[in-house]
Amino acid sequence: MAFSFGKSKSIVGLDIGSSSVKVVELVKRSKGIELQHVGIAPLPPEAIVQGAFLNSGAIVDAIAQAVDEAGIKTKNVATAVSGHSVIVKKISLPMMTRDELEESIRWEAEQYIPFDINEVNLDFQILESGEAEGQMDVLLVAAKKDLIDDYVQVISEAGLTASVIDVAAFAVENAFEANCEPNPDEVVALVNIGAQVVSINIVDHGVPAFTRDVSTGGNVYTEEIQKALSVGWDEAERLKIGGGPDEESQEVVPQEVEKAMRSVTETVLGEISRSLDFFSATAAEARIGKVVLSGGGSRVSGLDAAFQGKTNLPVEMLNPLARVIPSSKFDQQYLDQVAPLLGVSVGLGLRRMDD
Repeated sequence: MAFSFGKSKSIVGLDIGSSSVKVVELVKRSKGIELQHVGIAPLPPEAIVQGAFLNSGAIVDAIAQAVDEAGIKTKNVATAVSGHSVIVKKISLPMMTRDELEESIRWEAEQYIPFDINEVNLDFQILESGEAEGQMDVLLVAAKKDLIDDYVQVISEAGLTASVIDVAAFAVENAFEANCEPNPDEVVALVNIGAQVVSINIVDHGVPAFTRDVSTGGNVYTEEIQKALSVGWDEAERLKIGGGPDEESQEVVPQEVEKAMRSVTETVLGEISRSLDFFSATAAEARIGKVVLSGGGSRVSGLDAAFQGKTNLPVEMLNPLARVIPSSKFDQQYLDQVAPLLGVSVGLGLRRMDD
């Protein structure tokens, strides 16, 4: 499911997150999928706020830095969008051919899209015959054109070409399927916790059954630690994922951090749980079997255990590099450290192989 702007043999997965830019290049070998290049470059706080590009220059620089540091020469990239300007809906329509749906999709979509239909890019995927006779299920995706334009613009200014624009939740699903041997009969909630957005994709029999983006994420932890300790952003980020404090008062600081983080965890998990509960209440027979966490925010200490305690569901961490063969230049310790950040970019990097 993606908005394609051209064809290319090789493609780079480019994840423009709100705290960092991640790039991944994968190559298909006879022995499996090889990880050739990885690059990560930080973005200044507030460069992207609620999906809006407020500092395009910084974003362009971060893309160029990530690509340069990774040593990537390929110019074609697949990137992903998320947030309130992206709508994903599973709809039921009268049975028709793909050509007929191409003709009528804009008219059909109007009743499901809360934006002017002329202001969005539309894509769809026919899933299967619907429950009612003569009906079929269709996955409908719409993204506001100005959002797509923002991505195409910064990618172009960084000297690259946006060949594919996907949805972040679907990219994570791609990485999950390639690395985890999912049980086709199990309903899985894929929860990608970014800095500002949590993407939830509940997959039933290999098909997205419910997709929602929630405006919360890892930055909330950083902000609370800043408030609690009166420290700068970088220091709060380090404390968030378990780094030691700079100050000498090492006894009181971890306690304050723990208290601030526990409060945020309750809030973040409350937001995610509401979406999972909504799915459970509206899905006729599907029951979530497990939750799989990814994204930089999933690295917060104790989050997986707290999630399991709140939902009573098994919780696993996604390793998007589990079945990827790293080239010899990579240090395994580095890959273990960055793997949680790469769910979207790995899923995007797999796109060309799947097409």
